[in-house]
Amino acid sequence: MQEPFDIEINGMIYSVFPEEDGIYTIFKEGVEYLKIQKDAENHWLKLDEITEIPLFDADPEVDLLGKEILLYQEE
Repeated sequence: MQEPFDIEINGMIYSVFPEEDGIYTIFKEGVEYLKIQKDAENHWLKLDEITEIPLFDADPEVDLLGKEILLYQEE
């Protein structure tokens, strides 16, 4: 399993904790913020806070976080 890492977007630091099955728990300012999972090449899904079922609403912040995760993994 991959180690946790930080990414910076627009001056905000997000801590990324990889989990199983391509799920990532994201912390914002030290507080658990959301969980995301890759859906397609450039589209990521936010997971429901309680059930962890993927939500298919478009969310630019989630897609941006996913893009930064992929860029970090390529390094």
